[in-house]
Amino acid sequence: MNYRIDNLQYCKWSRKIFEINREANLDAVHVTIVYHEDYDELLIEIKKWEKLFNENSDLIFLGKNFKDIEKAQKENKTAIFFGFQNCSPIEDNIHLVEKVHNLGCRFMQLTYNNQSLLATGCYEKIDSGVTNFGKEAIREMNRVGIVVDMSHSAEKSTFDAIELSEKPIAITHANPNFWHAAKRNKSTDLLKILGESKGMLGLSLYPHHLKENSKCTLESFCEMAARTAEIMSVENIGIGSDLCLDQPDAVVDWMRNGTWSKIKNYGEGTKKKPGFPKQPGWFQDARGFKNLETGLKKVGFSANETNGILGNNWFNFYKNI
Repeated sequence: MNYRIDNLQYCKWSRKIFEINREANLDAVHVTIVYHEDYDELLIEIKKWEKLFNENSDLIFLGKNFKDIEKAQKENKTAIFFGFQNCSPIEDNIHLVEKVHNLGCRFMQLTYNNQSLLATGCYEKIDSGVTNFGKEAIREMNRVGIVVDMSHSAEKSTFDAIELSEKPIAITHANPNFWHAAKRNKSTDLLKILGESKGMLGLSLYPHHLKENSKCTLESFCEMAARTAEIMSVENIGIGSDLCLDQPDAVVDWMRNGTWSKIKNYGEGTKKKPGFPKQPGWFQDARGFKNLETGLKKVGFSANETNGILGNNWFNFYKNI
C-alpha cells in the first residue's frame, strides 16, 4: 500500500478544504488545533471539530493511530490527527498530558518560537534547553503516546529532546538551513542526529521556509529533498506542508504573538503587519502532491523512495511509535 500523508496543515477548515484533501488522495492530515490556547480553550476547539466531523463524516474522521490511516484509505476518507503547536494546553500540570491525549492529541510542540515552561523557542537569544518540567513532560508524552514535535524550537532544546525522548521525535514542518536560512529551519548537524535517532522531518511548503519564498521552484525544492536525504536518509523524510488555506491575515497576529505581548513583533524578519504569503504555483494546495511526485522522481528518487516521502515514511513512523 502507498499512503499520502500531509503531516501539518493549519487551514480555516471547511468542507471545501476537506474535499481538496480528498482530491489529493490524502489518507491522513495532522492538523494544528492549538497555538496558544489553554486547556479550557482547547475544549472549545474540540467542540468545533466535533461539529466538523459530524457534518463531514463522508470525508473525515478523527484518527488515533496508524490503523486509522489504513481505514481511511479503504473508505476513501482522510484521517485527522490532532496536534498542538505549543504546550499551553497542559498549562503547568503534568496530569493534563494524559487528558489531552484522551481528547485526541497525538503531536505537541514543546514551544512555539518563545521560551515555554518546557523548552526554548527558535526566536530566543539564549537557548537554555529542555527544562525540568520539559523532561517530565517528555517522559509522560512517551508513556501516553504523544509525539514530541520540535518544529519551532531552538537547537540545543531540540538536541535535548532527541536525547531525552525514549521514542523518536518529529520536526513536523521545517526545512534544512543549508538551503534557506530561516530561523526555524534546521542545521545539518541536527538533521544528522535526528535521522540517526529514527526521527522524522516533515519538509515544509510554507513560503517563508523556502528558498526564494513564493518564487521557489519545484526543482529547487526537490533538489533540497535529495540533499537532505543524503544527510539523514530518505526513510526519515516526509511532507509537513504547513498549509494555511483560507485563513484571514489577522490570524498571523495570533500565531506570532498570542496574548503574551502588546507589541506586534511578527517575526520572519519584519515588523510590518503581514499577511499570509502566496504559495508557489506548483503547490497551491494539497493537490500539489502530484507535482511533488513528478519532481522527486525527476531528481533521482525511485518510486519507492518517492512514495516514502509522500506518505509511507510517516505511516511507518506512526506505526512504529
